Amino acid sequence: MQRSTLPLYLNSFSTPAPNPSTHSTRRPPTAAPLLALEPVLPVFRAVVTTVVPEAEDLDSAQWREVEALVDQALRERPPSMVRQLRLFLRVIHWLPALRYGRRFTALDPNRRARILSKLQRNRLKAVRVGFWGLRTLALMGYYGRLQAADAIGYAPHPRGWEAI
Repeated sequence: MQRSTLPLYLNSFSTPAPNPSTHSTRRPPTAAPLLALEPVLPVFRAVVTTVVPEAEDLDSAQWREVEALVDQALRERPPSMVRQLRLFLRVIHWLPALRYGRRFTALDPNRRARILSKLQRNRLKAVRVGFWGLRTLALMGYYGRLQAADAIGYAPHPRGWEAI
């Protein structure tokens, strides 16, 4: 077996291109991992801006911070719970189409709030629990950022409750 004399960064060009019919659609292991809510991020952002109206003013870097906090929390949960959350967000997205003829992300803030209010008061416990879990993630993501903590005057003390 002969070793290539090409520099390492050029070695990849000397290998044949993968056959598209056998090429895997999986992401390479070196690619950044997908966020747990990547498939439903627009819906999640719409929920966050409905629960925390100040989130409308977030720039893309601040949204990435919110999403990273939520993603970190979701990575500690069972995959089945993350799948349920994604499904719940898809239901939230399509549910308003029955009443308003538009999906959740296309609704104005008042109608979005009405939809979420109905979910929070739903007679089915599983729907209420799902909503409160989603609401908790939205609040954690927004207020868990250092910038938001500073804005509301949150200054944790190293001694915790003992300091009070």
